[in-house]
Amino acid sequence: MNRREFVQSAAGAVVVGAGVFAQAKAPTAAKALHAKLPRWRGFNLLEKFNKGKNRKFVETDFQWLSDWGFDFVRLPMDYRCWTGAADPYKLDEKILAHIDQAVEFGKKYGVHVSLNLHRAPGYTVAHPPEKLNLWKDPEAQKQFAFQWAAFAKRYRGIPSKRLSFGLVNEPAKIDSKTYAAAAKVAIAAIRKIDPTRLVISDGLQWGRDPVWELAKDRVAQSTRGYDSFKVSHYKAGWAGRKDWGSPPTWPLKRRQGKKDIVEGRQWIYDNRIKPWKKLAAAGVGVHVGEWGAYKYTPHDVVLRWMTDLLELWAEADFGWALWNFRGSFGLLDSGRTDVKYEDYKNHKLDRKMLDLLRAH
Repeated sequence: MNRREFVQSAAGAVVVGAGVFAQAKAPTAAKALHAKLPRWRGFNLLEKFNKGKNRKFVETDFQWLSDWGFDFVRLPMDYRCWTGAADPYKLDEKILAHIDQAVEFGKKYGVHVSLNLHRAPGYTVAHPPEKLNLWKDPEAQKQFAFQWAAFAKRYRGIPSKRLSFGLVNEPAKIDSKTYAAAAKVAIAAIRKIDPTRLVISDGLQWGRDPVWELAKDRVAQSTRGYDSFKVSHYKAGWAGRKDWGSPPTWPLKRRQGKKDIVEGRQWIYDNRIKPWKKLAAAGVGVHVGEWGAYKYTPHDVVLRWMTDLLELWAEADFGWALWNFRGSFGLLDSGRTDVKYEDYKNHKLDRKMLDLLRAH
């Protein structure tokens, strides 16, 4: 790829390549987007999900999902993939070039690319935990802002209709005021360099709850589609449960105290859709950044559950991104044992799931 002249980062500790995008059009104002997002539909691509699997993004993913009518990818990334272990202000240009390439794939195939720090300086939902605390430590917030300033400088000039920045994955166990204060540090760093960049904040409590403290900050927000949790994460080893009991059904009946709770379409609407429709009505764009069901949930249950979620999101005019495209939540090579797969370019395609997603 052709590279523009390197530019010195605002932190003064690293040079960041700005290249490959010299031909980009002038920025598209993000105001309309942050207030009302397009109903983008697509997938999470996991090539930089953690530093142990730090791979290039795959062009055929973009091509195939575009061929099937989808127009969105979210890239949940571990900042350690390109950040020096000894010096957090030193970035690896060779690795960042992989992200450049993904942005170019998005342009080539008409797919919006949303960059997301799944692990950010000072916060992660994964293991091991970060040494710093993004919500409390000024140094963590400085590093967080530095990361986003570097991306803002790198991709300045790319229209927000093509590229968005998702601040940090699933803030949890933190009050909204404290979270918003940390988020605004990064938002300010982005806008100092690229004032019109579309910025997306995940909801609180693992994406479940709207962040009302950011409702007037020209920031769109991202929710999740993992309820009911037993349906979405049945037998997932990382989910923190040892005894999952019998396989899930849909609707799902469970005991809460002395009450029997039925989690079905109406429960999802009341608890997971209605609060976000209220946020959308206040002028905040809403998107479902992650959702899906792990490979051990019975396939017929998955499809019924997916149907309800998809219909509810369509009614609310929310877009979505399945976790993932290839893999245990996805369309291709999911490893489900109760699916009649179709061969697709040497991959195992879940045709029923594909047809369902395309219909919504």
